[in-house]
Amino acid sequence: MTKHTTQTLSKPSDALSLYLVTDTAMCSQRGLIDTVCAAIEGRVTMVQLRDKHSSDEALYRIACQLKEAIAGRVPLVLNDRVHIAKKAKLDGVHLGQGDMSITKARSLLGADVWLGLSINTLEELKVAQSNHLTQLDYFGVGPVFATQTKRNHATPIGIEGLAKLVAASQLPTVAIGGIDQSNAAQVYGSGCNGIAVVSAICAAQNPQVAAKNLLGEQV
Repeated sequence: MTKHTTQTLSKPSDALSLYLVTDTAMCSQRGLIDTVCAAIEGRVTMVQLRDKHSSDEALYRIACQLKEAIAGRVPLVLNDRVHIAKKAKLDGVHLGQGDMSITKARSLLGADVWLGLSINTLEELKVAQSNHLTQLDYFGVGPVFATQTKRNHATPIGIEGLAKLVAASQLPTVAIGGIDQSNAAQVYGSGCNGIAVVSAICAAQNPQVAAKNLLGEQV
């Protein structure tokens, strides 16, 4: 399948190839920053800081520390909290269906940063593409498989459902949900531009090796 590419050089679609979504608890043995840096050494291409529990003040502090540690090697985006991403001058935000409106987020963040949106159904994709196509940079599609890292997630769409959404998407896509080395090749084979993982790297004994192995499954 043909993968979608972005037109803006500052937002190349290959930045989505191996997308790490952080989980502070899973990173506790090594620490969040050390885990992320090790994963980047293993060729992770983008990092999403996801922390639903920290206060705004604590999250801002964590975001600034992580940004400094990453030192621009890969884009760093924040899950949901647009005002914190703007304050910390991060590289973008990823929104869920129930988060801040896409129009408001893009207005606050400006045109240069990444803005992604989670998609679970063809109807959600159609609505996003009809109303916000020029405001978004990519879609996070899933969950592909059931996952324990996000409670009350939507119904898994499977490889077949993923492939249908990827084919219908007018923007680059990154697959998420229950992806690890055992199924990464199959997921990449759907035609998506990348895979997003949580436990496959955050809970790995060696995040650097885990990242290399996952990227090695790319077709």
